[in-house]
Amino acid sequence: MNNVRKYPVGIQTFSEIRKGNYIYIDKTDLIWEMTRMKYIFLSRPRRFGKSLLTTTLDSYFKGQKELFEGLKIMDLETEWEQFPVIHVDLSVAKAETTVEGLRNVLFRLLNPYKDEYGEGAYESSPGGLFSGLIHRAYKQTGKQVAVIIDEYDAPLLDKLHIPETLEAFRNVMQEFFIQLKANEALIRFCFITGITKFSQLSIFSTINNLTNISMDAKYAAICGITEEELINDMAPDIAMLAEKYECTPEEMHGKLKKQYDGYRFAKKSPDIYNPFSLLKCFNQRDIANYWFESGTPTFLIRQMQHFRTDITTLERIEASATAFDRPPEAMNTALPLLYQTGYLTIKEYDRESNSYILSIPNNEVRTGFIDGLIPTYIGLDGSYVQDGFALKFWRALRKRDIDLAMKEMKAYFAGLPYVEGFQKKLEEVKNYEGFYEWSLYLIFSMLNVYVRTQVKCAGGRTDVVVEMPDTTYVLELKANGTAQEALDQINSKGYALPYETEGRQVVKVGVAFERETMTVGEYKVAAEC
Repeated sequence: MNNVRKYPVGIQTFSEIRKGNYIYIDKTDLIWEMTRMKYIFLSRPRRFGKSLLTTTLDSYFKGQKELFEGLKIMDLETEWEQFPVIHVDLSVAKAETTVEGLRNVLFRLLNPYKDEYGEGAYESSPGGLFSGLIHRAYKQTGKQVAVIIDEYDAPLLDKLHIPETLEAFRNVMQEFFIQLKANEALIRFCFITGITKFSQLSIFSTINNLTNISMDAKYAAICGITEEELINDMAPDIAMLAEKYECTPEEMHGKLKKQYDGYRFAKKSPDIYNPFSLLKCFNQRDIANYWFESGTPTFLIRQMQHFRTDITTLERIEASATAFDRPPEAMNTALPLLYQTGYLTIKEYDRESNSYILSIPNNEVRTGFIDGLIPTYIGLDGSYVQDGFALKFWRALRKRDIDLAMKEMKAYFAGLPYVEGFQKKLEEVKNYEGFYEWSLYLIFSMLNVYVRTQVKCAGGRTDVVVEMPDTTYVLELKANGTAQEALDQINSKGYALPYETEGRQVVKVGVAFERETMTVGEYKVAAEC
């Protein structure tokens, strides 16, 4: 008997997963509940199972009952009625750069349905063909149509900072999506997925009854893998990985939780694991950063640059729902895209103030995100920083060798290369401690060392706090001032007091940077047991 577990890595088609006996986390009870509605929109980050969800809906509306045997939906569905389905995946239009190219992709996606339902006269636009297909499918089958659109915003995201192209693309997509409203009477069910919400597209401006379930607690776990599902459905996989790592299943569970868990998509939401990374981890039998294999999206980096995002604030951001659930047209910070793309997630909700605390979900996101940002914010390749200075600096701090750590830091800042636009950035910030805070934050985050910047305390804000296994470092940085002044500020403001009862040695470090060389000048150290 073959007991090998099969992981659906790279497989997003429900029918293939079921026919191939791959592991499937059963969400069909939620899916059945969702199909009681008519027009639905769901936003989730990339590689979070949206495409699998759309293909499951495809099979359900086609009445493919045999694929659902043994799943929760079998206790709920009694009719298994078949409907015509038009299922379009717009992720294939992501790379298009011209309006004509976009129109051709839309035609190409609809062409297979012409073979089934025929082609009408005067359908010269994608929207015209889309509407015609809905009409003919309804007329030929006598059934309303199920419309499923995956990654509806893929053609637009990379155009966010190209206004003319964005507007032209948006006009094409409006003409396409407006058919959903025009043909409402012929549509049984319409499901749309994406990352963000373009309010000026017709799906949001003309479909008055579109239900956005993106932050609905009932559907918070419809994509991804919950703690309960991991324990109940994947215990053999945890045990297999634990054996390889020579640890207990309980210890392995903890490692997986730190690496891949931590997403929340509603006020009341279970913690959710990234399904792509978790399954690939089991398939590869290796805990690694899989979500970033295709890199950090360029549109997100551009948005962060455009709004001059302070990356040191990403560990804890307090915001209202309207601040991070905004359409691109209304964004005045990068916060909405950081949340919608999965780089930040909900960690807490305060009912009294109706506010949320957002943070980086887990170690995988923190490490991969920082690695993608280092070339932008520091000007060096991430692997160079991680394997070079960062590791040496971290080892020096582990040994409490402050002299060696400062020597490595001085060499690092002195060696920053010339990158187009970066030297200008250095000139702009050479009197600003924040630049050095950013640099240290990025470096420590890459090594999964707990680092915080601008930490609030009774006496003010500490520049940098680094927590090692047996030592807490409290650093005050001065771009205009002396190391002694920095150390005196730590003492007079009581920056170290919150850490003196935690059982670690507290080391206070005042660092002054030289204005001309932009590197470490002098430093003063004081340690307390």
